[in-house]
Formats: sequence, structure tokens, C-alpha cells
Amino acid sequence: MSELTQVELLWLEKRIENRIRFGRAVQEKKLDRSRRVLSFAPGSIFAFVRWTSNDFGTVVSRIDILRAVPPGQRYSTVPYVQPGGEILLRLSGWPKVERVLQLIDGVEALGIDPADAAPDYWQHVHNRLTVNEDPRAYTKSRHQAWLHRRKMTP
Repeated sequence: MSELTQVELLWLEKRIENRIRFGRAVQEKKLDRSRRVLSFAPGSIFAFVRWTSNDFGTVVSRIDILRAVPPGQRYSTVPYVQPGGEILLRLSGWPKVERVLQLIDGVEALGIDPADAAPDYWQHVHNRLTVNEDPRAYTKSRHQAWLHRRKMTP
């Protein structure tokens, strides 16, 4: 079993779009014109966006922010993700997905890669949006606290 978490991306124009919004892939494998597989190292955080439509409009709009797990560690299964990952955020429905995308843009506007943001921030966003409340914005001071906490924890 590979130590890497693999995510299959699929793009069929105006029908299906599975894409990575952020994250650092360590490998990429092109399967064909519309499919490829990205691999992530254990511990890395990435956002996986899935969108599907039919002749009548959007059927699925979902975002998952996951942490890739090492072999032997518990994980949750997620479609198109092998073997799975630690779920930090999992939301569906366009209004909530759009809000998460806006929050990701806000983190990037601070000059911070969202893959480096505190994992508990993504859990906070998940919890607040699940109950239709506004999450707190990510700040540079929160990020600095996360970096300091990460340095102090083995």
C-alpha cells in the first residue's frame, strides 16, 4: 500500500468537475484527456471540490478539506480519494461551498497558502457553516499562533 493519498480528478465539460482547490501534490498521473490522479504526502492538507450537473441544473456541489493520513492511521472514506483522509471540513450545497471558497480566497489574500493554515480553522469553518453561522475570518495572528503551537508540539 502506498503512503500517498490519491485523488482522482475528472472533468467532463458542463457535466462533472472534480478538482483540487488548494494543496501540494507530490505526484501527478494523467490517465486520459479528462482524468488524472494527484497524490498527496501524509499530513498534507488539500481541498477537493466536486460539482455535477444534468440537463436540469446542478445535482452535486460539495467541498471536502482533508488531511492525508499515513498508513495504519484511521481515516474516513471519501469518493474519489484513496484510501481516504481525515475530514477537516465537509459541506455540500452551493451557498455553503461558495462561502468556503470565499474564505479560502480570504486566507490567500493574507499571503498564506490555505494548505498551511491551522487545521482547526477548517474544522471551525465546518462547524459554523453547518449550523448556518458565520465563521471567524482567518488572521495573521491566528496563523502565527498555529505556527508557534506546531513548533512546540512534537
